[in-house]
Order: sequence, then C-alpha cells, then structure tokens
Amino acid sequence: MAKGQSESVARLDSTYMKHYDAYLDRHQRKKKRLIRRLVMFALLVAVVSGSMVMYHMKQQALYSEKHEQYEQLQQQMSALKEEEKGLEQEIELLNDEEYVLQIARTNYFFSKEGEIIFKMPNEDPSY
Repeated sequence: MAKGQSESVARLDSTYMKHYDAYLDRHQRKKKRLIRRLVMFALLVAVVSGSMVMYHMKQQALYSEKHEQYEQLQQQMSALKEEEKGLEQEIELLNDEEYVLQIARTNYFFSKEGEIIFKMPNEDPSY
C-alpha cells in the first residue's frame, strides 16, 4: 500500500528539493568517507598492534634463550671454581716434598736406596 502511494506522488522540481538532494548526497559522501577513515584507522591499529605483539614475542623468546644461556654459564662457572679449588689444593700438596716423593714411588717406581718394588696386577684372577 505504501509502495503504491510513493509511486503516485510527484516530485517537485523546486530549489528546496535540489538543495535537499544535494544535502543528502553530501551527507552520504561524508558518511562514506567517515566509514573509509574508520576502516583505515582500524586497519592501521591492527597492523601496529600486531607488529608490537610479534616484537614482544620475539623479545620474550630472546630473553628466555639468554636466560637459559646465563644459567648454563653459571653452572659452568661453579664447576670451574670447584676445579680451581681442587687444583689449588693439588698445588699446595705438590709443594710438599713428601707428597711428591710418594707420587714418584707410586707412579714411576722411584725407590729408596735398597728398596725393591713389586708391581701387583690390579685385576682379580679369573680362576
């Protein structure tokens, strides 16, 4: 019913209607530009936030890798400190003449005058 009435209504060609049509065209163009700007802004925000998230993830992975490497180096440093302590103790022992002579007797068959050294096998016999 409303459809039939709108077709039967004649359009007036007055200056008011021309201005009103121009106003509606301007309004639609403004609305279209606003929508385009909002879409572009949303797209820009999405790209920037996505790149920031990717950067943060890369930095987080780099941090975890460096932290793991730091932990390994800390363990290696503590092992090297222990080894250093052992080597310092060995240096102190090697400064003692009695200890050096004992090592020479044990490893190199160095003997005192008139002493005989017998080398015993370390393995148990198989019989």
